[in-house]
Amino acid sequence: MSRREGRLVVFDPLRRRHVALTPEEWVRQHFTSYLVNSCGYPSGLLANEVSLSLNGMTRRCDTVLYGLDRQPRLIVEYKAPAVALTQKVFDQVMRYNIVMRVEWLVMSNGMQHAVCRLDLAAGTCEFVPRVPAYAELCGGA
Repeated sequence: MSRREGRLVVFDPLRRRHVALTPEEWVRQHFTSYLVNSCGYPSGLLANEVSLSLNGMTRRCDTVLYGLDRQPRLIVEYKAPAVALTQKVFDQVMRYNIVMRVEWLVMSNGMQHAVCRLDLAAGTCEFVPRVPAYAELCGGA
């Protein structure tokens, strides 16, 4: 962590640059570290601030995990610790999934986390108690 132009900044290893250390960014940096160090997610398959076009508007997924086939597998939406994980947050990440078509959605404010497994063919959603390990998600591939 350092200061630039009077602002606190932190190095984001996924974007390979310094970014402003906002409350949401604090959650992002800790959560991506957890995904890599505790869940076995390869950092080379994670991307922060992934742009997508939805209804003619540019949006950004906070973090996306890709498989070795370069297809998206999981979307993570972050909020600042003071922001509750509400239906509005869930609806936001579900809208992103209209484009991304992933099986896993995660929402975190750093204090609470919600993990959802989708069956796109059946149109069902099941909340699960924890973030899956990379091997569970991608079969190690």
